[in-house]
Amino acid sequence: MNKHVVVIGAGVAGLEAAGRLSRAGIDVTLLEMKKTTGGHVVDWYKLFPDRKYSAEVKKYLDELTLIDKINLLTDTSIAKFHRNHKHFNIITNSGVELQADAVVIATGFDLFNSSRKEEYGYRIYDNVITSADLEKMFRLGNIKMADGSVPKKVGMVHCVGSRDEKVGNLYCSKLCCVTAVKQAIEIKEHISDSKVFCFYMDMRMGGAYYEELYREAQEEWGVTFIRGKVSEAGESIDHKIIVKVEDTLTGRPLKMELDLLVLMAGMEMSRGGKNMADLGKLKIGENGFLESADHHFGSNIGNIEGVFYAGTCIAPMNITDTISHARSAVTEVTAYLKSKGN
Repeated sequence: MNKHVVVIGAGVAGLEAAGRLSRAGIDVTLLEMKKTTGGHVVDWYKLFPDRKYSAEVKKYLDELTLIDKINLLTDTSIAKFHRNHKHFNIITNSGVELQADAVVIATGFDLFNSSRKEEYGYRIYDNVITSADLEKMFRLGNIKMADGSVPKKVGMVHCVGSRDEKVGNLYCSKLCCVTAVKQAIEIKEHISDSKVFCFYMDMRMGGAYYEELYREAQEEWGVTFIRGKVSEAGESIDHKIIVKVEDTLTGRPLKMELDLLVLMAGMEMSRGGKNMADLGKLKIGENGFLESADHHFGSNIGNIEGVFYAGTCIAPMNITDTISHARSAVTEVTAYLKSKGN
């Protein structure tokens, strides 16, 4: 087509979009602000619902992009971005100047900074960690407390940074519940005699095989689910974590001592996404992510002609939905380029 597209972000959505665009005969420049590609998937151990190793997804994405000729620039952020007649002029932090016929924004998400919820004690108490910290332990094959001992009682707090008016995030991050279920099973796999408690507001298992995974956690692994919000966490003299919870099903307050408390961090628009919104005058929706032209039939289309969105820059998504969304973005881009002619 003799066209050039710049894809901003080399996580799951960006890699998928770049690979598909290149296979369609379009010249692609892929920009990534980090030194490596893959986004958050490289930090995960296994993925729900089938607990596939994350390395398998990363391998697929690498193969997709390596087959085709893609100009990949890592450790690169956007310094200037504007539309000039029919083209986009982009200048990177290193001074590289690019001209594009269309732009795909795939800047992904950032995990909520759990230290903003001071009542949970993250970065205050050594044995309070996040879901991302736990994944690192899984990858190392060593789940341990700060003193190196093996935890026998583990609590998991859902909705940390999601559905929370106090931090300004009213939306559901969609993945926290199923992540907690997956991680609870994996804790039991690693520490068979451990007791795992999930503290939830509502179990939102809205994905294929999510409900089955939830049943497996209870029936086969003995994970205990307590419907109640943790009001606060403290630390005992021997560094155990003391949590106060209201069990809303029984109407009773609970006080529980745990070895390890895991916070299910929600999703927010990434720093890169916010930068692109500022530079390109892109609309931000009520959920704090980039606003699509239409939620039903224009979710890939931005408010600036020639700008398209792929993946979690517009809302929380799982990897399956992210890949599908990136593919639909490619369809929109190719149709747009064809409509503009050669």
